[in-house]
Amino acid sequence: MALNLKKKICFVLCLMPVLAWSDVSVKVTDTSGQPLNNAVVFLKSPDIIALSQPLTGAEIAQKNRQFIPGVQVVTVGTAIDFPNLDDVRHHVYSFSPAKIFELKLYAQKPEAPVIFEETGIIELGCNIHDSMLGWVLVNDSSVFATTGSDGQVTFDGYQPGQYTIEVWHKNFPYGAPFESFDIQASNSNNVHTLRLETEGVSF
Repeated sequence: MALNLKKKICFVLCLMPVLAWSDVSVKVTDTSGQPLNNAVVFLKSPDIIALSQPLTGAEIAQKNRQFIPGVQVVTVGTAIDFPNLDDVRHHVYSFSPAKIFELKLYAQKPEAPVIFEETGIIELGCNIHDSMLGWVLVNDSSVFATTGSDGQVTFDGYQPGQYTIEVWHKNFPYGAPFESFDIQASNSNNVHTLRLETEGVSF
């Protein structure tokens, strides 16, 4: 009896579809085909986007007259605090279409965080200190990584299928959007080489 039950279980398992998992690997290059270091790469699919939620506790501080971190990656709807840790006042602003805002001359911490409701690239500045520059990358995917000197990133444990890859680099000109690519990931773990079209970008 036990043997027959084992055979039935085995038969049922054999009929079930095998859920294959894969690593999605990409290599980002500049327009000349050279590997691009420090590019931010987002992995996107309907399932990934559906799971995305606003982040909590996000902040961009001002310290030593710099934005810390210089690049902050968040999901849509995230609220970011802008604490001033310097002993001078700052005046933080953005004219980027995805989020126009202004935190007028202040010390310590503004009363309310800034909420980023739209996807896009927001460039930050300070009206008092022209050398201060930072970015907020707002995406509807929470899955991202930054390329190394070989231009590569790998996202582990995703099913084979179609994905969209979005790429950004701090040397993109002002107003340039994420560059977008569609790839077909398979369980062979091939590296997908993505050549940017934006001119003048290199590490």
